[in-house]
Amino acid sequence: MSGVPAVVLVSGGMDSCVTAAVAALDHDLAFLHVSYGQRTESRERRAFEAIADHFGVRLRLAVRLGALARIGGSCLTDESLPVPEADPGRTGVPISYVPFRNTHLLATAVSWGEVLGAKRIFIGAVEEDSSGYPDCRSAYFEAFERVIEAGTRPGAAMKVKTPLIHMRKSEIVRRGLDLGAPLHLSWSCYQAEEEACGACDSCYLRLKGFSEAGVRDPIPYRLDPSRPA
Repeated sequence: MSGVPAVVLVSGGMDSCVTAAVAALDHDLAFLHVSYGQRTESRERRAFEAIADHFGVRLRLAVRLGALARIGGSCLTDESLPVPEADPGRTGVPISYVPFRNTHLLATAVSWGEVLGAKRIFIGAVEEDSSGYPDCRSAYFEAFERVIEAGTRPGAAMKVKTPLIHMRKSEIVRRGLDLGAPLHLSWSCYQAEEEACGACDSCYLRLKGFSEAGVRDPIPYRLDPSRPA
């Protein structure tokens, strides 16, 4: 531990929970949570606080970016757009994509990181086994590092760390279990806050990951958790 914190973007979902556990191996932690008017905003905030408590993180910041909800264009922020059921054969960018969201999240993390003197920003993006979001690709994060270099004060030198980027969901589950990540505190559902719906893309991918890892998902589901197996 260096005494200089790494900023970890923690949505409250499984991927960010495991990313936090990876970062905790050799970094002091500063947890950042961003709400943006998503359907499960309050549930994700509760998950963030619970995960932060688990790791004993005292340096935490929760902010709200209201512009993304006003801009719309995603079923996560516009309730007139229904959340579709998972379709593993679907191609293209899904309606759950929040336009350019990760740029807003990372920009906030960089601003805070520059004040803290952080050298690392962790984000739980997954490219290979995700929903097809363009801002979850390795090429995007490589480009964003060049933006950080060009747009911060000399010596800031922050790097974006994506430890899960090339992992499948089952590998993420196993990594989380190996690290003792509090997966039971995380929340991934796109549309429900008491029992996960079990039908949206995020629930499907999560359940599939647990099924392939041979482990039962510890959070409650409205639909049978064995459905994607």
